[in-house]
Amino acid sequence: MKIIRKIKYNSPVVLTFALISLIVFFLGEATNNWTTMRFFCVYRSSLKDPLTYVRMFGYVLGHGSLEHYMGNIILMLVIGPSLEERYGSRNLLMAILVTAFIGGVVQWLFFPRTALLGASGILFMMIVMSSITGSSDGSIPLTLILVLALYLGQEVVNGLFTED
Repeated sequence: MKIIRKIKYNSPVVLTFALISLIVFFLGEATNNWTTMRFFCVYRSSLKDPLTYVRMFGYVLGHGSLEHYMGNIILMLVIGPSLEERYGSRNLLMAILVTAFIGGVVQWLFFPRTALLGASGILFMMIVMSSITGSSDGSIPLTLILVLALYLGQEVVNGLFTED
């Protein structure tokens, strides 16, 4: 029991995000992805439907597979806590919400025949924030350029050649 007292919930926003995403994933598995498609996946739908607005944010909590979840969340658990410590929980949560909303609106407006889910956009925001945070003299870190090129390249290739 002494070990349990030493465990600290050190990054509430990141840890809560990971936990809620895991619950959403298992809920999707239990409902044959009905809940994932209904609440945690953004796609073109009527603006009169209140769930359209829920999905504009909620899609970042949904994942299509355990591998998809693990790929996003493991990196988020590595990068997120240092950002949350540096910028604060509230600011990181606001960055997540703004990023989710922008991604949801872009998906809804420009990709009417496809759906989007997952935390890749949030993870990308964290990677960029982390890379920029490392630069104190106003220069552009080479690591940022490499991360942008590699991550965006991977996402473009996945978008063009992955069928799901």
